[in-house]
Amino acid sequence: MIARAQRRNSNARHDATLRAGSSINRTLRRFLIAAIAALLPFPAAAQLDAAVEANHYARCMVEARKSPTTAADNASAWRAAGGGHPAEHCYDVALIGLGRYEEAGTRLDALADAMKSPVELHVQVLDQAGQAWLLAGKPARAESDLTQALAFAPDDPDLLTDRAEAYAGEQRYPEAVADLDRALKIDPSRADALVFRAAAHRRLNQLPAALQDVEAALRLSPNQSDALLERGNIRVLQNDPTGARADWRQVSITAPRSPAEKAAKQNLAQLDAAPAPTAEKKPAPPKP
Repeated sequence: MIARAQRRNSNARHDATLRAGSSINRTLRRFLIAAIAALLPFPAAAQLDAAVEANHYARCMVEARKSPTTAADNASAWRAAGGGHPAEHCYDVALIGLGRYEEAGTRLDALADAMKSPVELHVQVLDQAGQAWLLAGKPARAESDLTQALAFAPDDPDLLTDRAEAYAGEQRYPEAVADLDRALKIDPSRADALVFRAAAHRRLNQLPAALQDVEAALRLSPNQSDALLERGNIRVLQNDPTGARADWRQVSITAPRSPAEKAAKQNLAQLDAAPAPTAEKKPAPPKP
């Protein structure tokens, strides 16, 4: 069985926490716009309080990425002091960084249900919930959240790529390819989407299409470890063990101590353990 880098690992957790926080500038802008708009008729002191809370929110979300344990403690205290949705959001994102994926997904789902506006923030929370469920190994839950988010933002390539990963987790590879087709039509520069689509094509035994996608990903991002890992997976299925070995060994050079390197080493061990093909013996000529 060919190993591939799994999302459920410490590096993936860090990446997902960053992803969950990567939209914080957008999220914070939405929050500030909503808060300020709501407070315009009220005294300046109330608007000042809103600005203080928004700054608290921004600091907490940054901390959730850098130090999730500290962020969770601070956000918990903030929630107890009446921090509302921003405090809850920060706490839930910190849980992803702590590896408490199911709890994070459950809480983010509840937060999305409670916070329907602004729509952009509702979509971001649904996306983050979907990411938490992917990390928890619950692709059906992830798909549900991401489908809800796409109802509001049908042309968001991040949402499409994440839902494609959820479909792949359910072994629904044609649907995964369809979402990735859409994502890449919107943003052809997405190397990650190309690698995901290559893996889906491989699962569908569409090896020429898979190789075409992974080569395109490597043109966009040379030496990307996930792309090299996937090209090795494809090459071994195309009876090119020499090329597969070269790709998997390159992963160790470009991404040491990464999940991709771990998967590449597993693949190399399996390949080396496989019996070498032997020449077919011809039947001995009949004796006269």
